[in-house]
Amino acid sequence: MKKVKLIIASVALLGLVSSATVYADGFAPGEGLYIGAFAAGGMGMVQPKVVTEGGLPAGDAGAGSSVTGGHAGGTFEVTDGGIGIAGIEGGGLIGYGYKMGDLYAGIEGEMAAGDVEFKLTSAAPVTVSGSAADGNLVTISSVEATKDWTGGLFGRLGYYINADTLFSFKGGVLVSKFDVKTAGSTDFSEEYYGGGPSFGASIESRIAAIDPNLSLRMGAVYTDFLTANVFGIGTNTAANDAGTSGHNSEVTGSALSARIGLQYSFFDVNSLF
Repeated sequence: MKKVKLIIASVALLGLVSSATVYADGFAPGEGLYIGAFAAGGMGMVQPKVVTEGGLPAGDAGAGSSVTGGHAGGTFEVTDGGIGIAGIEGGGLIGYGYKMGDLYAGIEGEMAAGDVEFKLTSAAPVTVSGSAADGNLVTISSVEATKDWTGGLFGRLGYYINADTLFSFKGGVLVSKFDVKTAGSTDFSEEYYGGGPSFGASIESRIAAIDPNLSLRMGAVYTDFLTANVFGIGTNTAANDAGTSGHNSEVTGSALSARIGLQYSFFDVNSLF
């Protein structure tokens, strides 16, 4: 068994060596199997929409209900612009690409983390439900959401401007995890996941003076987060209870990540055949 493992390891090593020999002058940017790392500035817009039926007037809520005061219902939404998000990100990517003359095709996965966030603070606490008279007053004074991480998969198409420079487009899907926190009469924190179609463009240039397989990469990625329904932030239930303070909350938005980084090509499966 040890001999079999040794043979497999030797074949893999020879493959890597032969690949390096075949590409002694270096891979073209994005060609073959590559890995990379990047730093980015993230920004975007969040557009919330809340449709609520409000609370029942005092005396109409029924026995055992904590709803009093009859909060007005209605539709509240951002129709012009939105809530801005901003921060920095850092991440890595891995992919494989084919150079076909001046044309390029490939596939790529990425993962990033950072502190892209937005925070809203009210000068006066906003009443969510209840009242001070019955001791069930629930208020919110601030809402904060942070994009914890983002990951996804893309297909890539490009064109070699010259032997050392690749211009490419990519399209795929990105998914993000958001940590949401509210502060007020009681502090709450919850996690939400959002994702949607994502598109990007980049330009990669070989840094031959350092290593013929090393490239500088600059680009941007845009993500359109699909509409997500959110129920029961800060409550014990995610149900829509029309008998008390029913609501239907939706959150949508978009994000743009401007990036700069390095990538290194090191292996081509064609070298094995």
